[in-house]
Amino acid sequence: MEKTIQVDGLKTCYLEEGSGALVVFLHGASLGSSARAFERNLSVFASAGFRAIAYDQPGFGLTDNPTDYTASYRTLFIVKFLDAIDANRAALVGHSQAAGMAVRVALQHPPRLTHLLLVGGGGVLPPLPGKSVSGPAEGQEGTGATPTLEDMRNIMNNNFFNKALITSELLEQRLKMSVGKNFDAFIARSKVREPQGGGVPLYQRLKEISVPLLLLYGKQDRGSAAERAALLKEQEPSLRIELIDNAAHLVIWEAADKFNEAALRFLKQ
Repeated sequence: MEKTIQVDGLKTCYLEEGSGALVVFLHGASLGSSARAFERNLSVFASAGFRAIAYDQPGFGLTDNPTDYTASYRTLFIVKFLDAIDANRAALVGHSQAAGMAVRVALQHPPRLTHLLLVGGGGVLPPLPGKSVSGPAEGQEGTGATPTLEDMRNIMNNNFFNKALITSELLEQRLKMSVGKNFDAFIARSKVREPQGGGVPLYQRLKEISVPLLLLYGKQDRGSAAERAALLKEQEPSLRIELIDNAAHLVIWEAADKFNEAALRFLKQ
């Protein structure tokens, strides 16, 4: 069910299904991203006894554009959203760039979380020795001009292992969420330069997280994610990391059954 609520002065759109322990899904930041990325997940979680919510982040989907386009603001917004729906605690599922945002919430507000599931988050993986991560940075996938269906197909080709799953319906949905005020927001985000404090990288702070933690990736994800995940496992053997074969960055969509199974198994432990 699609709902709206005021959060920090912004009309915020969200999808909600089910009742029970709360799971909040956070979409990534590429052009066209929205809560609808989790359409193949919410009903399954609801059927398993969870209250499943995915919201359009500020500047995405049907949620108002903010005045602050930083990822830091969207991180703060996560807790503001929980407050707005009167939720004391929730499990967070952070996809792509939102994985790093979810980690920061777990580090800064541990009492607010029950579980933390990071999906396809390149920003929480170590770099391979002597190699740079190829492709655009997380959240920078998009176009410099108003996008077309062909632009959407190019973006999706970089996110799917099984290209046959890139349907005309999916492309139309992504395009709808890529134009107008959402394209304006994408351009504004691309111009933001957040301060680089030179602090400890997030992947080195994962061991500080006090709630149950799972990192999950498509085995064919971009940016050598599988290799980097294996390196992280070597560095921190206690971390729980799983790979789903025949899936790339949008593992939540193209391998929804396997993702749902792995995620629910984790959340029920």
